[in-house]
Amino acid sequence: MTPEQYVQEKAAASGSSFYYAFLFLPPPRRAAITAFYAFCREVDDVVDEVHDPGVAATKLAWWRKEVASSFGGQPSHPAMKALMPHIADYDIRAEHLIAVIEGCQMDLEQSRYLDFPGLERYCHLVAGVVGEVASGIFGRTEASTVQYAHKLGLAMQLTNIIRDVGDDARRGRVYLPVSELQRFDVKAHEVLNRGYSERFTALMKFQAERAHRIYDEALALLPEADRKTQKPGLMMANIYRTLLREIEAGGFQVLHQRISLTPVRKLWIAARTNWRGR
Repeated sequence: MTPEQYVQEKAAASGSSFYYAFLFLPPPRRAAITAFYAFCREVDDVVDEVHDPGVAATKLAWWRKEVASSFGGQPSHPAMKALMPHIADYDIRAEHLIAVIEGCQMDLEQSRYLDFPGLERYCHLVAGVVGEVASGIFGRTEASTVQYAHKLGLAMQLTNIIRDVGDDARRGRVYLPVSELQRFDVKAHEVLNRGYSERFTALMKFQAERAHRIYDEALALLPEADRKTQKPGLMMANIYRTLLREIEAGGFQVLHQRISLTPVRKLWIAARTNWRGR
């Protein structure tokens, strides 16, 4: 298997909404974003699939060295071998990849966030930086497109957090800020034990309203000059926002299940966005 085949399989197997947006890119950009996404998946899988924190930390340390070696001209992992030919064309820097690793490191070191600014820092590393790199691969000419990409990454990560409350709780993690749990009188043990209540629903409505507001703020930042090239990001935004609305319509039943859209629906939303341009 070539590095290019490896990252393609990694992206396709994930079933992620990102994959459906990649399909509409021209081949060179599609190859670059697929390789970058595969790197992100590899690092994220360390935290999600390795149950021993010490082993996970060792693996993340290995990835830091792999990034340094790759930018020194000696990649060894297929994801990095597939990515390195594209770094000059799309201004992908080592610090971008290290930031993603640092975000995953935070998952090993803390399972609670005291307030939203603390959570925002985490989202910046695991989603905002990813959005910045992706927007460069898609094609951007305006500085404000970077701001748009960071804010859109935040909105999408908040959607992930809402969707994954139950899954994360089973791993002992609660990303909902402690200050907001307290504001709505929801105890962490209620989330960990899958306890639904009117208080929990009110808390989740608050989370969803904020995510919608940040989607709107992100889209307002996207300059008209870059709207056409940034269509893949708009596809992802529409897929994620449709998911968020599904969760809202279902009454935030996210503690005992992981709500998702079908592949056909994701592809339809991506195609419709490509056609409409928004």
